[in-house]
Amino acid sequence: MGQSRRVGAVIDGFEVGHHTADRKGWLTGTTVVVARDGAVGGVDVRGGGPGTRETDLLSPLALVERVNAIVLTGGSAYGLAAADGVMAGLEATHSGFPVGPEPSHVVPIVPAAVIFDLGRGGDFTHRPTADFGASALAAASSDDPERGCVGGGTGATCGGLKGGFGYAERTLPSGIRVAAAVVVNAAGAAVDPLSGRLYADREHLLATPTNLERQALLAARDSAEPPIATTIGVVLTDAALTKAQANKVAAVGHDGLARAIAPTHSMVDGDTVFCLATGSQLASTDQRVALARFNDVLAGAADVFTAACLDAIISATSRGRWPSYTELAPSSAA
Repeated sequence: MGQSRRVGAVIDGFEVGHHTADRKGWLTGTTVVVARDGAVGGVDVRGGGPGTRETDLLSPLALVERVNAIVLTGGSAYGLAAADGVMAGLEATHSGFPVGPEPSHVVPIVPAAVIFDLGRGGDFTHRPTADFGASALAAASSDDPERGCVGGGTGATCGGLKGGFGYAERTLPSGIRVAAAVVVNAAGAAVDPLSGRLYADREHLLATPTNLERQALLAARDSAEPPIATTIGVVLTDAALTKAQANKVAAVGHDGLARAIAPTHSMVDGDTVFCLATGSQLASTDQRVALARFNDVLAGAADVFTAACLDAIISATSRGRWPSYTELAPSSAA
């Protein structure tokens, strides 16, 4: 399926920005994935408790074809306000769906999804606002994204461990690039209780934890509070996709999530996956070739989503009562 990439510049046409509030009373933040020239969008919502904005317009039956940005944010439903700041920033640059005769007459298309992290910093009322979205947009860059306890992943947890933001990318044999930006905040667990290994580490990049480390990981899982959670993310690609295809890619992204977390899609998860496609890699005019390449994109989407979940977990650092995987199993990264 091509070469896995977990570092490097973001796929051309996209930028990623974070705003992080990690200080006394605060443990939350906002991440924005920006498509400055717009991208075809899709979404698939599987969890029982989603918090989303502007997802209906990503249906193939809806009017709007191109999305300007996706917001991944903390704050539960309150955090959807962060998208207002992103919209305001994009409006200032005349980026959006045109609705009038002047260049400034636009409505930026900014779908969003949230995780539950309320009160994890100590103050329930400290949650993302429009200013968070504006700051994340201002920080957006095509450079290699910062990972771990940043942006929407600042207050994330996963099965008693610290969660976070992760990014992974893959180049397919066709030259098409597929990536995933993910906030792992799951009710389920990332750790196989029999081995202590991360489910997402399918390529055995990490060493197997010692028995004492495995016991510490299981103790963290068993002592976790009853969760209210949600894992959210975006699959990015430079492939040329229709809206229907983008929705299919988003759906297959959940396969990658299910490889990394067990269980997924519970009633206390709002698991939501978006897809954005710039279309800079033109589709083949040969129908058989085009179908084969799209199937490769689907397989790649699942693979990078799993890899981004792994990246989020191993990039996270301990916060408060949530230890990181690498703190409890340091030999795994040795």
